[in-house]
Amino acid sequence: MSPAGWSGRLVSYPAEAVARYRAAGLWGTATIAGEFRTVADRVPGHLALVTAEGRLTYRELDEQADRLAAGLTELGLAPGDRVILQLSNRLITVVTWYGLLKAGLIPVCTLAAHRGHEIGAISRRTQAVAHIVDTRAGRFDLVAFAREQQQGHPTLRHVLTTGADDRDGGRDGGIRVEDLLDRSDPAEGRKVVDNIQAGIDADDVAVFQLSGGTTGVPKIIPRLHAEYWYNARAFAAVSGFTEETRNGHLIPVIHNAGVVIGMHAPHSAGGAMILTGPDLGQALPLLAAEGVTDILLGHGHYDAVRNPAFPALTATLRRALLSGAKVPPPLFERLEQLGVWAGQTFGMGEGFFAVSQPDSDRAARLTTVGTPMSPLDEFRVLAPGTEDQLPDGETGELATRGPYTLRGYFDAPEQNRSAFTTDGFYRTGDLVRVRVFGAERCISVEGRIKDMINRGGEKISAEEVEGLLMRHPLVRAAAVVAMPDPRLGERTCAYLVTEGTVALGEVQQHLARLGVAKFKWPERIEQIAELPKTSVGKVDKKRLRQDIAAKLRPEQGDHHEPRPVRD
Repeated sequence: MSPAGWSGRLVSYPAEAVARYRAAGLWGTATIAGEFRTVADRVPGHLALVTAEGRLTYRELDEQADRLAAGLTELGLAPGDRVILQLSNRLITVVTWYGLLKAGLIPVCTLAAHRGHEIGAISRRTQAVAHIVDTRAGRFDLVAFAREQQQGHPTLRHVLTTGADDRDGGRDGGIRVEDLLDRSDPAEGRKVVDNIQAGIDADDVAVFQLSGGTTGVPKIIPRLHAEYWYNARAFAAVSGFTEETRNGHLIPVIHNAGVVIGMHAPHSAGGAMILTGPDLGQALPLLAAEGVTDILLGHGHYDAVRNPAFPALTATLRRALLSGAKVPPPLFERLEQLGVWAGQTFGMGEGFFAVSQPDSDRAARLTTVGTPMSPLDEFRVLAPGTEDQLPDGETGELATRGPYTLRGYFDAPEQNRSAFTTDGFYRTGDLVRVRVFGAERCISVEGRIKDMINRGGEKISAEEVEGLLMRHPLVRAAAVVAMPDPRLGERTCAYLVTEGTVALGEVQQHLARLGVAKFKWPERIEQIAELPKTSVGKVDKKRLRQDIAAKLRPEQGDHHEPRPVRD
């Protein structure tokens, strides 16, 4: 059931590939909502979700999501409608996620930090009909922002909120998700959901994720019910998740890693998700109290292992996966000293995942991101700009194809022509080489072709920010590069050629006026008379990166050079 008007905007998996994935038992025939219902019916009393606000069993989460689906349907939302999400890590967010899927709606996974520059284009491209925002996501008024985005929008009819109490739930006309949840009882909700799900195919679009993108606003990644649930099942299998798993998650849940690793993976196995925010002072005590067994630590949380509260986790913690930047050996060693198995993972919204295997050689787990997750994952290392495969040990561009990797971005024919090889391998833009450890061909990420900045897992397009900076009346030329940062891996530095002096605060105010997400703002500017050029006349960004690294070295001391990782 593809929404009307999508002909030619979606790139399907080849029929032969779909048949092969199903014959191998990878793709199922149920929707994500159907798969979750099966697990909930099998382990209804098991714990499904824990947050600081409370906890839900599988029966409770399933019933609440059913009731919300009925409320959304009563509101007039129809299967196939797209819904923009700007939500934080809270209990109601997970209920909302499953409620949307049960109602046959397609979540569009934006960030709470996105602003008009991103949301305006994404909501129009997807023809979103609703926008759900969290009233407690921070100091920025997302309700007023959503109302502002609704003005003049051709399809956006509804603004919904989570987190507002019942005294101000109607503020600015926003509809409380909590009120929709209360409009039906479990029996009515299940009946509505069953009727909707009967009309949805497992090979239909379930979710729109977003690419980091190299130019302009993010590209839109269609994820299908069958392949997206398999993505999570495969991660759960390689990670050894069971009904006893208590999986800790700190990074944004409405993100590909949040959905696949944090939420769907433990739920596919009947385990629990312990959902926290990024504040370690609140997160670590909750994780310890709830008996966390597995945890994903992004680069922004590498310092967690040195926190005095972290050792309390090790009474139950068996496995820590690290993602987001090159892993410092002292971090790895600290986890081992605490008796915790450590490995790495590397993934992307477009699909492909690599992960350290449980029995992998220690050196492989420390120095590489592991091996492809699925037995039917395929990958090649190509000479950049060609389709020529390189031998193991040589550095080239990672290209991949498989049972959960997209075959084309949504409504992006031009980008698709350059983003895929002639036989359908996705060109990731990441520079990798294969390192062999015994029988394992492990992937070592060496850099990137795409001009991206990886700020604690958030991907920032240098070209996009440069274009925005050039709209400042005093900026004549701009070059944006990554500068090393010991906490986030990389931050953004802008080299500017200007008429007169332009302060950092003025640059940031300029981007705020343009509605640009704050994480994309440069955090340092260097004003120079002329941008350096290479011998062929291009801006010499290598020289600029070396310049800013040298300037920062006395301030930061020794640091580990970050390795870019897509999440």
